[in-house]
Amino acid sequence: MNIHSVMPLNAVARRSDATPGPKRDAILRAAIDVFAERGFFNAQVADVARVAGVAAGTVYLYFKSKDDLLVSIFERSMRDGLTMGRAAVVDLRDPGERLRRLARAHLARLGADRKLAIVFQVELRQSTKFMERFSATLLRDYLGLIREAIADGQRVGMFRGDVKATAMAKMLFGALDEMATNWILSRRRYSLEADADTVVDLFINGARAR
Repeated sequence: MNIHSVMPLNAVARRSDATPGPKRDAILRAAIDVFAERGFFNAQVADVARVAGVAAGTVYLYFKSKDDLLVSIFERSMRDGLTMGRAAVVDLRDPGERLRRLARAHLARLGADRKLAIVFQVELRQSTKFMERFSATLLRDYLGLIREAIADGQRVGMFRGDVKATAMAKMLFGALDEMATNWILSRRRYSLEADADTVVDLFINGARAR
């Protein structure tokens, strides 16, 4: 997800937010599988319903449209990423180790579910319409975990201070994002999480204070 291109919009309440539960989760899982296999624009709500084992009308009890399904996948993934990221760095003080843990958690989450990774890295960016609907708050909070570690590193002289922490956080996020996309497109099968240390090592060594 190219974080630079996300535009904030006013939040719109959706029925899916008010009706959580196992059936909604099953529909979201089915949507991930269908969108990854068929592509978002080729998929139909009926395809999602069939894989989820529910009637097509049932999907609309939880989601307003196929578009709403895609946005909900993004929001669920970002919330899970925030939860995992916060847990990975809890009680950690060293800024470099926090970046390493955040990078590992990010790539491990995507690497554990290839179909989710395909939807998150490929299908979500097929149209600017979807980019404009994504929750700016979730992206800002997620990026904030990285920015806070970098800002702490700047305060103790670990990182150079002549570059804004937010800009450096976007650079690291972008590098991880590219590694995830390459993993999806590659014909090789390898551990995506293993790329985290290489990215962070290069980032830290190239960002040390002069």
